[in-house]
Amino acid sequence: MEYSPILHSQHVVPSSHVKNKLFVFCIMLSLWVYMIYCCVGYCSTGPNLAYGSLSGRDSDEWDETRGEAKALDDNAVSGFLNESESKKLPRAIIIGVKKGGTRALLEFLRLHPDIRAVGAEPHFFDRNYDKGLEWYRELMPKSSEGQLTMEKTPSYYVTKEVPARIYTMSKDTKLIVVVRDPVTRAISDYTQTRSKKPDIPSFESLTFKNMSAGLIDTTWSAVQIGMYAKHLERWLQHFPMEQLLFVSGERLISDPAGEMARVQDFLGLRRVVTEKHFHFNPAKGFPCLKRPEGNSKPHCLGKTKGRTHPNIEPEVVQRLRDFYKPFNIKFYKMTGHDFGWE
Repeated sequence: MEYSPILHSQHVVPSSHVKNKLFVFCIMLSLWVYMIYCCVGYCSTGPNLAYGSLSGRDSDEWDETRGEAKALDDNAVSGFLNESESKKLPRAIIIGVKKGGTRALLEFLRLHPDIRAVGAEPHFFDRNYDKGLEWYRELMPKSSEGQLTMEKTPSYYVTKEVPARIYTMSKDTKLIVVVRDPVTRAISDYTQTRSKKPDIPSFESLTFKNMSAGLIDTTWSAVQIGMYAKHLERWLQHFPMEQLLFVSGERLISDPAGEMARVQDFLGLRRVVTEKHFHFNPAKGFPCLKRPEGNSKPHCLGKTKGRTHPNIEPEVVQRLRDFYKPFNIKFYKMTGHDFGWE
């Protein structure tokens, strides 16, 4: 048969054209399938990324670092899905008092999904006020509109300039004060200082201006902080009592769920943190946190909490109780709550 160049070209060209179309179609189809797969896969697994890296660890200890990591992961995921997240000035502050139980309260509150709190103490209103509100805002964690930003700095309660400064920032700020038997608090304060400076004078010598005369030294900060009524008068010049909540440091240990119910109500939050989150540690003498949904080891506060107090002469303790008694009675009347410090 005779070879025809015309017939050959008519046969080959259409075949090559069809193959090119099929090749392009296959590539486009593959791209579409891959994009759909990626979208479906991301939507189904994306929100769980925050938990995967935590749940896969062997250790069952619920430590503060892990809590921070989970909070950061949660913020990262929610921030990706919700661009309205931003750093905000706190709407509630734990303002005191030192050695009253403020760290425990903050850690309890951070279990709540509607709370975003900075872990370190900013000391903005007493030590860093000259740096400005924008510096302060940058210290805060990101939060959404439905979340409450908080911080805690125990020295605020006893610093004269602080009430006016917080009022200037926002007159609607909610204030929480964790108080404790002022005598026990003073001894705890001294114990902490002595752990850092072992060569400091005895508790007894620091308590009195004149030991033989029994004159208490009210300039010593360990004594001065416990004069709660005196400090409260300054706060009430700027804020109504309805904006202050006084939490019992003793009940925060004996009944943490009960005190947390009061705190959550005061902050306008759901009662999410309940008795199922606590496990009492008899060795440390205070409650530890636990995951309610599992059998993981409870997480206790650091070794600096629950230090053994030195033995103080009973006469010194009694003189301090007599000194604080009128301040305590006045404080009970001002707050409408008898804390039972005898």
